[in-house]
Amino acid sequence: MSRRASTDQQTAELQQALPAGRPLRVAVLAFDRISPFHLAVPCVLFGDQHPAAPVFDLRVCAGEPGPLRTTAGFEVHTRHGLAALRWADWVIVPSWRDPAERPAEAVLKALVAAHRRGALVVGLCLGAFLLAEAGLLDGHEATTHWSAADEFARRYPAVQVKPGVLYVDAGQVVTSAGTAAGLDCGLHLLRRHYGANVANRVARRLVVAPHRQGGQAQFIEHPLPDTRGDARIAALLERVRACLADDHDLDRMADGAAMSRRSFTRHFRQVTGTTPKQWLLSERLALAQRLLEATAEPVERIAQRVGFASATVLRLHMRKAFGLTPVAWRQGFSGTLHAMHVDKALDQR
Repeated sequence: MSRRASTDQQTAELQQALPAGRPLRVAVLAFDRISPFHLAVPCVLFGDQHPAAPVFDLRVCAGEPGPLRTTAGFEVHTRHGLAALRWADWVIVPSWRDPAERPAEAVLKALVAAHRRGALVVGLCLGAFLLAEAGLLDGHEATTHWSAADEFARRYPAVQVKPGVLYVDAGQVVTSAGTAAGLDCGLHLLRRHYGANVANRVARRLVVAPHRQGGQAQFIEHPLPDTRGDARIAALLERVRACLADDHDLDRMADGAAMSRRSFTRHFRQVTGTTPKQWLLSERLALAQRLLEATAEPVERIAQRVGFASATVLRLHMRKAFGLTPVAWRQGFSGTLHAMHVDKALDQR
């Protein structure tokens, strides 16, 4: 059975299982030192009443004795405890305070019990760690915040980690990437269970895109290499960054560092962790991103400024690296409406 067919069947079964007139029940697991934003995401999606959207019965439940402190300095008081997970059709873990901290055994047992009786279990951002710790993600694909993806993969080898996506729907378990990706995941759940029209209306109400293109790669910051140990490589990197539009092949870069081709390649990888070709591509894409966000220059001109032969080449590289075209990047990350309209026609030629 295909994943789509399986999802459609699960949706139909859920709707049939609900007594007539009873709203779908959603339990959101809160804990001490929770981020208010992460807690608010499922609450605003499923706790507020949106026009033409289904009515949910949402309860925030405490996974430990309260009051629960938030990272913003105020406290959360809730009347519900882990027993709410036995009541819920959906159980949402909106995050977790520390990937290195194992949750209480009572929390893990409550998640397993909810899953066994057929509840949909969702882990947003670092909440995926709780699902994995409970064994609910074994044999499934899953994601989490990009900054914790390597640690997640190391600790849970039975889980197929997908670090480059915004959310993963594995049927009865769903996970999302960090922070705002929880909104993407929640809107996906609305589409999955109630259709695109409902999801679109809620997205419009919240003034967010009903379906974002691309993945987490859009948001991962590329750290600058530590060049303190090699002054020649450091100087070369600065010169190349200052004129990315020039032709920088391997031989020219090696000459610029006064090294043989072989020695330069070895030293370059030691300093940057990558090859000269990949580093150069990354630098050109990073500059293109900044120009798309901060200027109204045509895409063709930006491609030339960063060292690509044409806008078509830039488009191909951005699609491969980020899942977005230059125009889509500008629309998503730039606040300049004029620039968005100017480049739309140029980029589609």
